[in-house]
Amino acid sequence: MRFIAQWFDRGDALDDQVRRTLVRKLYAQPITAAVGTLIAVISTCVAASVSQEAWLYISCMVLSFIAMSRVWLVFRLPPDDRVSTSKLEHRYAIGAVAYATVLGSFTGLAIVLGTEPGVQALMLVNAIGYSVGVCARNAGRPAIALSQLSLTALPLVLAALWVGTLAYLAMAIIVLLLVGTMWSIVHNLFQTLRSAIGAAETSAHLAERMQVLARTDVVTGLANRAGLNHAMAERMPTLSDVGALALFWLDLDRFKEVNDLLGHPVGDQVLSEVAKRLRESAPAGATIARFGGDEFIVMCPVDDRHACERLASQVLDNVTRPMRIDDERLEVPCSMGIAILPEDAVDLDSLMQAADLALYHAKVGGKNHSRFFEKSMSRNLVRRREIEAELRAAIQRDELSIFFQPIIDLESGRIRTFEALVRWFHPVKGELKPDEFIPVAEETGVIVTLGNWITAQAARAAVHWPEDVTVAVNLSPLQIKAPGAALGILSALREAGLDPSRLELEVTERLFLDDDFATANFINDLSAAGVQFALDDFGTGYSSLGSINKFPFSKIKIDRSFVSGPNVGRKSQAIIRAVAEMGTQLGMEIVAEGIETVDQVGTVKASGCTLGQGYYFSRAVPDYLAAMLLAQERETAGLRATG
Repeated sequence: MRFIAQWFDRGDALDDQVRRTLVRKLYAQPITAAVGTLIAVISTCVAASVSQEAWLYISCMVLSFIAMSRVWLVFRLPPDDRVSTSKLEHRYAIGAVAYATVLGSFTGLAIVLGTEPGVQALMLVNAIGYSVGVCARNAGRPAIALSQLSLTALPLVLAALWVGTLAYLAMAIIVLLLVGTMWSIVHNLFQTLRSAIGAAETSAHLAERMQVLARTDVVTGLANRAGLNHAMAERMPTLSDVGALALFWLDLDRFKEVNDLLGHPVGDQVLSEVAKRLRESAPAGATIARFGGDEFIVMCPVDDRHACERLASQVLDNVTRPMRIDDERLEVPCSMGIAILPEDAVDLDSLMQAADLALYHAKVGGKNHSRFFEKSMSRNLVRRREIEAELRAAIQRDELSIFFQPIIDLESGRIRTFEALVRWFHPVKGELKPDEFIPVAEETGVIVTLGNWITAQAARAAVHWPEDVTVAVNLSPLQIKAPGAALGILSALREAGLDPSRLELEVTERLFLDDDFATANFINDLSAAGVQFALDDFGTGYSSLGSINKFPFSKIKIDRSFVSGPNVGRKSQAIIRAVAEMGTQLGMEIVAEGIETVDQVGTVKASGCTLGQGYYFSRAVPDYLAAMLLAQERETAGLRATG
């Protein structure tokens, strides 16, 4: 037994996970193994009964016992994660070796004892079929497969040599040649399996690691914004099972002073210490994230509002305790906004908005204390006035960022385009949604400066992507009608070094409410330079087929309300099919927006849409994550091509 263990432990130098995968495949499809075993048992019983040979009866009983034991072992003792790989392999190998030895010996005895030709033919078919079959089935563990092959074939060769007639000598030579051929085949199959599984394991490991890195804040080790979004998405299905869900939004009030006076390394240590204290204070199962530069979010179930108040006090007291870093005693006050679901909100998005609103009032009320969300809180007018004053300065202060949401080729699954979306991370108020500041920017004329900035930033990011990936930028009608708008965009492309053909400008249908000469010039000038145009939110407003016919659109984007809105049904699907058919006839790509489920993917694809965009594929991500998605996609495609 020690010799067998050493034989099966020797030499493949496999990664543990790859080896375990190969070993588990030995136990795969137990039904087929049981059927094969049953055939062999029936054959030996028939052969023993016909020949009336005592040795064959004994061999038949031994083979039946071994076969039943192996079947019981596979069905009653399947692979268990608690059992070591070596033990699983040895357990299988012992039964396999014993079974192959007895089956080969039975067939050899049938030849040596001179049983009638039908019996010999029956057993030869079983023995050869078994030995060839296990070579293919167990090629993942070549030592086992080749042991079964050899132990089954060796008695046949010896028996044939014992009889010594020309026919049997020829049979012995043929069996030996078969064994040699199968050794080569098993070796090649094993190398292929090992390479494929190893590549798959490596790819999965890298993908998992990249996903973890993409969702983790490098300074604190907490979840970052992407990680928070992922955690929130995972909590969505369990919201109905939670009595109450509290969201605590914390903002360090004087963190900028720490960075300015003591330097960013000390600031990073402060952030790490705050993260540590949040871990200590938050209950088990809480989601803790660094939301922005000095903002943190804690989300966890609570029993009721009183429990939430106690937890808020505990968290705030712990975070604001004096800390000592590099022999410096620091006091970093903190403001907190708290909201509770379902008391203050109906879903996670509105819960965050409520907590953000509460945080705003906590800071306005003097900082360094907490506020619960109240229905009476309203800051729309205040924020609107502040946005009007601060938006221009925000561009200069680099408070605005560009995020990119991929648009996917529904046929190949590859990223064809990234849509550039602006995000505003205010140093005091946190993230401001585009819906809050874009309308203000349009009303005040800041949209022209903002739009040019977005185009320039998107072009600078896209120039580093593969040449077959384009970038899409939304344009406001006011931006298009501004003097020199086309020259500003071409200048941004020239400075970034981006080919104009890789820029797609998305315009909405409301642009064509007025038959404006400036609009036509803008589109025609940029089209002549190679810039592509897409008609966005098609079907939600003034839909003019004349505009599609008049202007050189390369894409039509079907609004999300037809894909995942509350009124999705047969009518919306018919509209999608009609638009897709029109796009096909006109040589245009059709993009379905707002895809959130795999069923919606199938529906829009079946309706004729060629591209898809939505949370099912990805949320909007920063430029470095967009580049990471492209790199991962190319790497996966390369592995498939070489595999």
